[in-house]
Amino acid sequence: MEKDGIPAKLAVGAKERGALLDAIGGSRTSYCTCAMLRRASRRVTQVYDQALKPFGLRLTQYSLLANLLRNEDISITDLAELLDMERTTLTRNLKPLEAAGWLRIKPGPDRRSRAVAITPEGQAVAERAFPAWQQAERTFRASMGREESAELRQLLGTAMSAVD
Repeated sequence: MEKDGIPAKLAVGAKERGALLDAIGGSRTSYCTCAMLRRASRRVTQVYDQALKPFGLRLTQYSLLANLLRNEDISITDLAELLDMERTTLTRNLKPLEAAGWLRIKPGPDRRSRAVAITPEGQAVAERAFPAWQQAERTFRASMGREESAELRQLLGTAMSAVD
C-alpha cells in the first residue's frame, strides 16, 4: 500500500521486489526524490562540463571562479556557506585552481581563517569560458523549454528552502 506515492513498507518477498527496488532507487524509476535529483544533476552537469572542457574547466571549477569574481577576498568558511558546501569539500575543490594559478589562498582577518581570491589569470579564464557556459545554459533551457526550465529553477529554490 502507498501513501503519497511512497511505499508503506519495504518487504523483501519476490512479489514486492519491484516496489523495493523503486523505493531505494534500484530501477530506472525511483520513489526517492533525492536519487532523482542527483541523477538529473549528474546528467545536466555533463552538458556543462563538455562545454567548458576546452578551457580546462569543469562546471564545479567554473562556478567557483564565477563566485570569486562576485565575492572578492571571501573567507573559505563564507564561500562554503554561500555555495552550500562542506568546508573540507570546498578546500579540496580549490586546490587544483590554486595549483593552476587561478586563485590564491591567503591568511584571513584572524590567524585561524583563510581567505580566497581570484587571480588575474583566473579572471581571464573565467571570462574566456563564460560564452561556453552561457551557450550550455541556453541549450539546456531551449531543450527543456523556457517555461519549464524557469519553473524548474523556481522549484529547486523552493526545495532548497524546504530543507533549511
